[in-house]
Amino acid sequence: MKLETVKSEGIAHSSYFLSDDAEAVVVDPRRDCQIYTRLAEKECAKIKYIFETHRNEDYVIGSFELQNMTDAEICHSNALPFKYGDRNLSDGDTFTVGNLEIKVLYTPGHTNESMCYVVYRAGQREALMVFTGDTLFVGSVGRTDLYGGDVQRSQAEKLYASIHEKLVPLGSHVIVYPAHGAGSVCGHGISDQDFSTIGYEQKTNPFLQLDQDAFVNRAVSEEMMVSSYFRKMEDYNLNGPPLLRGLPTPEPLTLGEFDQQMRQADTVVVDTRRPAAFAGSFIPGSFSLWLGGTSAYPGWILDYNQKILFVHERKGDMDTVARHFWRLGFDNLTGFLCSGISEWQDTGKPINHIGTLSASTLKQKLEMEANRLAVLDVREPSEWKEEGYIEGAERIFFGHLKEKVNSLSKDRSTAVVCSVGQRASIAASILKREGFTEVYNVLGGMDAWTKLGYPTVK
Repeated sequence: MKLETVKSEGIAHSSYFLSDDAEAVVVDPRRDCQIYTRLAEKECAKIKYIFETHRNEDYVIGSFELQNMTDAEICHSNALPFKYGDRNLSDGDTFTVGNLEIKVLYTPGHTNESMCYVVYRAGQREALMVFTGDTLFVGSVGRTDLYGGDVQRSQAEKLYASIHEKLVPLGSHVIVYPAHGAGSVCGHGISDQDFSTIGYEQKTNPFLQLDQDAFVNRAVSEEMMVSSYFRKMEDYNLNGPPLLRGLPTPEPLTLGEFDQQMRQADTVVVDTRRPAAFAGSFIPGSFSLWLGGTSAYPGWILDYNQKILFVHERKGDMDTVARHFWRLGFDNLTGFLCSGISEWQDTGKPINHIGTLSASTLKQKLEMEANRLAVLDVREPSEWKEEGYIEGAERIFFGHLKEKVNSLSKDRSTAVVCSVGQRASIAASILKREGFTEVYNVLGGMDAWTKLGYPTVK
């Protein structure tokens, strides 16, 4: 038996390749899925099944893409009318992969079609492992708010029952392989451990220490962000996304080609350089979205109907960025400025800039000219609540800033803060696009502010 975990950074997604005796199964594949066929070749195994734990809302599932490459059968719950796939599963269905048996557990709660997959040695009663999807994480559980507040308590009750009636009885020895790790939007407070056991979670997971009422109350009290891009993911993951192999690869563009294309309607420029580099000089109207942020944040700020051009630190960054965008369903990737920002500057093309402040300089400016400087905190509400914020700061999550920007005044300069300055760079670029003239990114952000011992309020 061979198990490989395939991680997708940013969205903190884990998919799995499990093989035994020349047969294999893939659980929750990502959209750029050549890695699974390479693993199959390495293990001399044929991918027999593709198991989906649920209709994911935070990334495009790669099942349809992988099936097109392998002829494997796609298997998912019968509780949703999926428009693709081969088998609609029910609780208790079983499959054979090599010398392994895989049993389907119906575990609603996070979503109503959620499934877990339990792995046994053929002929043995004791389970080896379970792929828990978004039902049970290491140190947490799946969010229960995706259907809205009216039914969240009901969803939390279902989740409690799924965990305690389906997963816990498998035994404390059973290894838990979840679909997400720390940083995922699918749960709050997920541990950075890659895997766990049922027994370890019973001892350490705070949700598993609670009775049903306390579990439900805690689940519904968790404040989680819901992005409009989730709807696109749910549509793709219900009806099937376009195949990547039919999409054009983003092209390297000359300065003239880039300049011409960026002037076309419904075209935006995304600059993936680091925030400090972006602040010094950028093409007017560009969105700042640093390289690491391209794996998780495009859906918060971009429209799926837009054509997207890129400015990178290095030419090779396009390969990484394209994979990140494809995983989130962005397929209109037109090309990138091959020569980078330097040629743009050297030929006298227009540039813009954002000011930068350290935390200590921000403190001084607030003491000396508070009436002329507004602080905008663009972190998540949970961060304001748990870590505090600068007294008097406007608080707008960066993903909501485009809709709420008119509530801010352009008469004062604006210092944007997040945890370290990366999300603040996104927000600052949005403000510049909206006509704010004097904008600062506080590099080091609230991490630096608190390390210096400056006061916060909660």
